[in-house]
Amino acid sequence: MSLVRSVATVGGYTGISRVLGFLRDILIANVVGASPVADAFFAAFRLPNLFRRLFAEGAFNAAFVPLFARRLEQEGEAAARRFAEQALSVLITGLLVFCAAAMAGMPWFIYVIGSGFSQDPEKLALAVELSRITFPYLLFMAVVALLSGVLNSLYRFAAAAAAPILLNILFILALVVVLPFTGAPGYLMAWTVCLAGAAQMIFLAVAAARAGMPLRLPRPRLTPGVRRLLVLLVPGVLSAGALQINIFVGSSIASW
Repeated sequence: MSLVRSVATVGGYTGISRVLGFLRDILIANVVGASPVADAFFAAFRLPNLFRRLFAEGAFNAAFVPLFARRLEQEGEAAARRFAEQALSVLITGLLVFCAAAMAGMPWFIYVIGSGFSQDPEKLALAVELSRITFPYLLFMAVVALLSGVLNSLYRFAAAAAAPILLNILFILALVVVLPFTGAPGYLMAWTVCLAGAAQMIFLAVAAARAGMPLRLPRPRLTPGVRRLLVLLVPGVLSAGALQINIFVGSSIASW
């Protein structure tokens, strides 16, 4: 019965997220259509999502969850919490550096995923500005991936399954309620992406604390557990990287 309930919970929240995501896409299409603003925003939204799949969800979860679950089972919650905190601290530190470098070199990134933008300087400039707003979403979603792994290891599936709904709800509210007062859909959607990432992170941090696994941020150190995590992370990053290169190439061609 517990398995059936868990499957129903995850499936139910996933279904709600898909329906709201469909409504979100309809609203976006209605607001920006096939315009330069749409091209710039989708490039800005695509960029952190590409790196999220590379550094966070797939590769990171495949490396982190088994290590965390093993510590939880063999050494108890205190040891598992320390490992999660150490991993979180190193993850945030590394991604802060990466995000800062990426935001500084954003024109180059945009040229890579949208080389056709070079034919329209205004669209290129807008894509760069929007991407600098959305790129911290990568950091937030990497933390979300870690917190989701912690909660799933504790058999608390509801919060991790429900978190993506926040992105769609905030988008719908922004486009329906806020947009009439701003008149700048590109910037509004970019800030909504960033806000939604932060909202999901806070939501899961609270859920983890309520599940008895509050995580603090210790000074980042490459402990044996973290080094093992990084070693296991490399194959996943390389594997995901091959797919992301194909997506980069496809995005660049489609920008013309």
